[in-house]
Amino acid sequence: MSTPDASAALPPVLRPSNPPRRSLAELARLAGARTIGAFEDVTISGITLATGDLRAGETFVALPGLHRHGAEFAADAAARGAVAIITDEDGAERAAASGLPVLVIDEPRAHLGALSAWVYGTGPDDDLPLLLGTTGTNGKTSVSHLLEGMLNQLGVVTGLSSTAERHIAGQVIVSRLTTPEASEFHALLALMRERGVEAVAVEVSAQALSRRRVDGLVFDVAAFTNLTHDHLDDYADMTEYLEAKLPLFRPDRSRRAVICLDSPAGREVVARCEVPHTTIATPAITANADDAAGADWTVEIIEERQDGTRFSLSGPAGRLETTVPVIGRHMAANAGLAIVMLLEAGYAWERLADALDGGRIDAYLPGRTQLVSGERGPAVYVDFGHSPDAFEKTLAAVRRVTPGRVLFLFGADGDRDATKRHDMGRTGVEGSDILVITDHHPRHEDPDAIRATLLEGARRARPDAEILELSPPERAIREAVALVGEGDAILWCGPGHQDYRDIRGVRTPYSARELARRALRDAGWPVPEPHWPVPYPVDATPDSDPTRPSR
Repeated sequence: MSTPDASAALPPVLRPSNPPRRSLAELARLAGARTIGAFEDVTISGITLATGDLRAGETFVALPGLHRHGAEFAADAAARGAVAIITDEDGAERAAASGLPVLVIDEPRAHLGALSAWVYGTGPDDDLPLLLGTTGTNGKTSVSHLLEGMLNQLGVVTGLSSTAERHIAGQVIVSRLTTPEASEFHALLALMRERGVEAVAVEVSAQALSRRRVDGLVFDVAAFTNLTHDHLDDYADMTEYLEAKLPLFRPDRSRRAVICLDSPAGREVVARCEVPHTTIATPAITANADDAAGADWTVEIIEERQDGTRFSLSGPAGRLETTVPVIGRHMAANAGLAIVMLLEAGYAWERLADALDGGRIDAYLPGRTQLVSGERGPAVYVDFGHSPDAFEKTLAAVRRVTPGRVLFLFGADGDRDATKRHDMGRTGVEGSDILVITDHHPRHEDPDAIRATLLEGARRARPDAEILELSPPERAIREAVALVGEGDAILWCGPGHQDYRDIRGVRTPYSARELARRALRDAGWPVPEPHWPVPYPVDATPDSDPTRPSR
């Protein structure tokens, strides 16, 4: 559900160019719906949850929200060209007032995936691209983009759905959610099929499973990366968080699985996995050496450099050596997981080895330990990491390739899991020589209060450390660059690829990558030309802070 302005700044929802025409009466019979109005001669061409995205000929699904019921927008849906409304009993009367035919079913969200699959012809029994789904706390985006890069090296036409972007046979669209709503996902999948996509890499968040965003899909291969402290604003504890991910490893969600044993939760996923599976581990980062020793596949780190990490992967099918184009042992683990997923999906080992062995994975990972600096001056990395575990692993990776000092710059999300903030501060100060705490997405929280909690966690861990509080981020990165020099490194975690900050519900244009490049240039250091979109206004005032009201 959305008001007319809610999605104005968001990327568009994509549909197939030639959507199928489906009988509304048949849809009502399939859903077991109570009907209001005339149905027999009505056909539909799509299904959506948001009036702002609705196209003429589609049906609008009106769900109950936290504060308002979607049926309140029924008249708006009718004005935009909707031909029917699906809702629950609470919304039936308001929906019928629109004059459109209404399907009334219990818990419409529970039916949304199946209905969307039927409307777009994207169910498990339909002719679809290969589906590769990855879940876990950290690494989902990296694995997805690595899968896409390797598939392209194999000559496969690819699609991708990640936190960062949606890709359709080479077309790139900025993402809204880590995993789209079920109606949006099935429409996207239909468009990918229409454009000849052969394989799709998908991030599958715990919230996507809990909120039924991947209903109606069966992944050919599902993968688990790890489980670490995050999202306890959505889940009561880590046990409940893991429980939310486990349905992906059941026959109604996936056909095969690859499970990483580097975090303790991997053992639980193996024990409760209900589909054929294989395991993988990276001894250099695993939490339990015995788990790593028992894995089917092993990733061994060979060399770590600023421009990539060389590793070997060995297992039942053979051994290969390759390089992932970003720093970090955890990135080698992600790449190894992606290779085994492709093997499990049916790509021959010999074909994978021909493309990768002795070479380099040709993949672009937006905002994942992304080096934005040039050959001279401090190395500056921008990363999307926003959990204590991500901080720890990425800081360690930067430390291993940095001869000088490491400055760590970060902020925390507002209106998100606040229980991890002390650990974020602690991990940040323990892994760096200089810590700079700034703002990220304050959303509707007070940014001063967010920073205060992060500072408290850092100072408790290392009272003698060099810790600075600098706001806004425009000022923070400029002063951070002034604190370091040749041979040093800055790791800026949180914003990654994102091109906005969420400030009091408004998406404010913003790019950490461009801010970092500008700070380096202003300090006299050469910077390379960017290979990403540049949304940040070059004439913006560096010290302007939209989190504070003007006076």
